[in-house]
This record gives sequence, structure tokens and C-alpha cells, in this order.
Amino acid sequence: MSNLRSRSLSDEYLGILAELGGDATGRDAAASYLASAHPVTHREGTPTWALSPKVLSAGEVGILREAAETMGRILDKVTRRYRDDADFRARFGLPAELEALALVPTGYEQAIPFARVDVLFDEETGDFTLAGVATDSSLGMSASVEVTRAVQLTEAYRRFAEVHPGIETFDVAAGVVDALRETYTSWANADAGTRHPERPAVGIVDYPESASAEEFADVIARLADEGVFARFVDIRDLRIEEAAGQRRLVDSQGPIACVYRRVLLSEMLEKPCPGADALVEAARRGLACVIGGFGTWPASTNALFSVLTSDAVEDVLDYSELAFVRAHVPETHVLSRGCDLAPYLAEPERWLARPAGAYRANEAVWGGSCADRDSWWRVLLGCAEEGGSVELRDSTYRSRVVLGAPAPGDKVDHGSEPVEVENLLGLYLFRGQFGGVYARGGYDDGLGPWSNRVTMGCLVVRD
Repeated sequence: MSNLRSRSLSDEYLGILAELGGDATGRDAAASYLASAHPVTHREGTPTWALSPKVLSAGEVGILREAAETMGRILDKVTRRYRDDADFRARFGLPAELEALALVPTGYEQAIPFARVDVLFDEETGDFTLAGVATDSSLGMSASVEVTRAVQLTEAYRRFAEVHPGIETFDVAAGVVDALRETYTSWANADAGTRHPERPAVGIVDYPESASAEEFADVIARLADEGVFARFVDIRDLRIEEAAGQRRLVDSQGPIACVYRRVLLSEMLEKPCPGADALVEAARRGLACVIGGFGTWPASTNALFSVLTSDAVEDVLDYSELAFVRAHVPETHVLSRGCDLAPYLAEPERWLARPAGAYRANEAVWGGSCADRDSWWRVLLGCAEEGGSVELRDSTYRSRVVLGAPAPGDKVDHGSEPVEVENLLGLYLFRGQFGGVYARGGYDDGLGPWSNRVTMGCLVVRD
């Protein structure tokens, strides 16, 4: 497609970096900013970051926006059908406890306030394949913003911006804050009792050992700028108490009117505690607005693609949505104990195995990366035992980036030479509207693709 310019724009940026000999001064300025702001971290450790950003033109952004918002409409319909249809619910195979939680009403209309749709995107053709959907505790919001800001401090960026003055960036962390506020405002009990309809006390709830502390700190600071008091809340500290004849959700610091639930439902079941019970009761009784409720869970599991590629959605989606699924959702099969694994054993390079439960991009195992057939067989057996899935693997788009800093344990000093990475773009949706891109990639340190992860900033060139 002639209007797709991402590859040429990215090559142009790499050329500027080469002219500057790697822009050591800019690299130092960017690294200092990241060290003093919200470091680029996530649950799995500390990834590296790229000195060269993902550069998109209006053509690519248009394709990605349409892809994200179409998938958002599909997720909304799937979530609503899940609530209403027991046969449809059975397709997801959730444990009874999780299924019961997913049916708890939220008290507001928006089925999925937040989502991140991951895609394998070919920047030269505009083709894409969906890789997964995160509707619960989707990561990368602050990281994508901070790396972009760091890149903008460099001489390479200054020179690139002189040639392309119409550069825009995404602030996905701001999108989270806006969606939180709008969702709370629409909650049925937003102005009941002593609650403030515009400035509720917000608790970001998670288990501390799983929390994305830097991302939470960013959201808390942004809410404070709007006059909203927010804090991180250890789910174990939650309880229901009664005051002046009213029951309310509280922690050690006081009442909580709005919960930004970042704790995964699966972890709540794995780590039962009175606080988790209090959160569930608060949602059931309308004592607090639980953003996302628990009903977003089915759409966040690895069973989603198997449902979408089955006949179960033929009367759920319209013609254009069904066509979208057939074109962009990979063939997926849920495994079960004793099922026939022969088709996947025969062609391991064609399949990804994913565990049961929530989608996480880094937890897939590609059959082609296994040392031998026996290793792949053991992966498949483990998936079948727990009800995991196998997904037809699409080819990944590869591009070159210059690393800002090596990943911990990186065995090669790449210096200022570009590294080839496999690309994965996370497309954020806030209340169904496209809100930005989380660009990251994986590169080989000798153990295979995605041995190391790199977070990229994202620029949009509008000229």
C-alpha cells in the first residue's frame, strides 16, 4: 500500500542515529530521564528500551485504529452474550467460581472499560494477525509513554523532527485516567451517600508481589493532578465495615468508592483471603464501583480465540465482524486430557502452545523453538492437562532497532549497532475507543527469539 511509510520513516531515523555515531549524548539524556521518572518495568523483570522509536504514518494508524475498534465491538458482544447464554459460557470452560464472578453486575453500562489488543502487524503490507487480548491488568501504559518521552530528549529526535514537524505521540496513561473517571461517573451509585461523583477515593487493588508499582505510581500522580485521591491497596487489607448505618469498602487508610481492579481473578482464587472476599462482596452489593468488574475475565483468557473461530459466534457477530475474525484471528484449539495431539506433534513449527487462563504474550511456547519432538510433546501434554490451547502461528514482522540499554543478562554488547527484533504492537482501547500503541519486540541472545524484550517509543508522523 503506497500510503504506508513506517518502514521508510524508521530507516530514516536509523540513518540519523548512524550519522551521529549512535547519539551517545542523547542516549545518556534518555537513560537519565528514565531512571528519574517511571522506570520501564513489568512483572517479568526489567526489559531493555530502544533508542530508536517505532515510527508510524497516518496510513498505519488508520489500519490499527480500525482493527482495535472492530475488535472492541466484538469483545463487547462476546462479553454480553457470555452473561446471557449458559451454552455460550460453557465454550470458555471456566471453573465454576470464576464463571460465577464473571456474572456479577457492575452497575454501569460499559462492558469492557479497558483493553489491549496485541497484533502482529506487517508495516509494509498493512496485514495483521491478532496475537491476544488483555482486558484484565493490561500492562505497558506508562512504559510506552516514558520511553517515547525519553527518545524525544535526543539529538536524533531533534533532527528527525526538523524534517517531520507534524509529529504526534500517544499518552495512553492519560487514557486510563479518563476512562476511570468516565466509568465511575456512569456508575449507578456514584453520588449515593457521602460519595463524590467526580472525585471519588480510588484504590488500585492488587497483590503487592504482582503489582506493577511504577505504572500504579504514574496513574496515582495523574489522578492527583485532577484532584482525585488515589492509592495502591493491598487486596489483603480490604474489608467491609459499617459506619452511620452504611456498609462500605475500606482499607487501613479509609473508605474506597472506586476500585481500579488490577488483580487477576485467577490470582484471587489461588491466594484466597478475607480481602478478596470483601472485594467480591463490595461488587455484588454495589458498595464500590469496581472498574472492569469481574465480567471482563472471559475475554482476557486464552480460550477467547477458540470461541471466536468456532460456530458459536455466528449469531453473535454481524457479517463484517465475522469476516474480520476469519481474516485476522488465528485458528485455535483448546486441548483436554486424552485429546489427539498428533496434528500438533507432526508440524511443531506451525503451532504456539498457551497455558489456560489469562493471555500473556510472553507465556506462549512455539513448537519450533523446542529442542526436539519430545520436548514439544511434553509442552503439549502440560497444556492438555490444564486445558490450555494451541494456536496457529503466523509469521512475525521483523525490524531493526538501536537499543538504549542492554537487557539484564544480555550476553552480547550490541553498542549502537541495530538489532533485529520480532514486533508486537499492543493497541489500547479505552471505553471502546482507540487510545494508542504499545510497541515492543523480542530479540535473540542465543536462547531463541524473545529471550530479551525491548520496549519502543512510538511516534506518528502526520506530514
